[in-house]
Amino acid sequence: VQLQASGGGLVQAGDSLRLSCTASGRIYSSWVMGWFRQAPGKEREFVASIRWSTARTYYAESVKGRFTISKESAAQSVYLQMSALKPEDTAVYYCARTGDFPETSRHKYFDWGQGTQVTVSS
Repeated sequence: VQLQASGGGLVQAGDSLRLSCTASGRIYSSWVMGWFRQAPGKEREFVASIRWSTARTYYAESVKGRFTISKESAAQSVYLQMSALKPEDTAVYYCARTGDFPETSRHKYFDWGQGTQVTVSS
C-alpha cells in the first residue's frame, strides 16, 4: 500500500495544523498506523500511533497533550491534529504502518510515504 502524507505548511508558534495520511489501498484491522518526523540533521523519531481495530493511541512524550492522532476508516486515512506548535516541531512528517502496538522504532514500520514539511516560526 502507498501512504501519502499531506497538510504541512508554514505556521507560527502556537498555531495549529492538521496532517492527513491516506492509503492507496485497504488498511487492515491488524495494522497500526504511525506518524514520525525528521528534522534536519536528526534521526527520524516517533510521534504517535493508532491501532486500526480499536483506535487506541500512543504518543511520544514530547507531543503528548498537544497532538492528537485519529482515523477515518471510510476514507482509509489517519490524521494528526497538532496544536500549540513549537519551533522544535519543525520537521518533515511521515506516516507508515506496523503490526505492533505500541511500537516506536522506525525500523519496525513499513510503506513509508513521502513526507510533508511542517515549519514553525518563532
